[in-house]
Amino acid sequence: MRIGVLSDTHAHSLEDIPRKVIDSLSSADMIVHAGDFTKVEVLDGLKKLGRVKAVQGNMDSAELKSILPAKEVFEVGDKRIGITHGSGSPWGIERRVRGIFDRDRVDVIIYGHSHESQNKVIDGILFFNPGKAENSFGILTIGEDARGEIVSSRE
Repeated sequence: MRIGVLSDTHAHSLEDIPRKVIDSLSSADMIVHAGDFTKVEVLDGLKKLGRVKAVQGNMDSAELKSILPAKEVFEVGDKRIGITHGSGSPWGIERRVRGIFDRDRVDVIIYGHSHESQNKVIDGILFFNPGKAENSFGILTIGEDARGEIVSSRE
């Protein structure tokens, strides 16, 4: 399965997101947004492109915070994927987001907040941050294993 991953869009609508990101998400099997949409119109637009899993971010509207969870865990095949936005400074963010899933068995943690992309395995868990959408997004491929790829949003 090919999952398009984005975070920190800080947008009013899909038109504010780079075309390269939207084109890639349109062909994905699923879309994951790790928070900081800013406006509900972005979530609504993503839902028109395909199946969406999403969490709220610290910059999201009250409306988004009322409809989106702070964390979610879902399964793709035999992989368990956790999503959260993250908080605090970029230093030590992996430790903080791991703590959110202390009681969950996860193979992948998707997060945002830092605006810095990340694609690395720590203690057997893939930590995947697509970065700020205007700069980068991610492709997560789930098969026998989980592999992430960070892609530049620029043409």
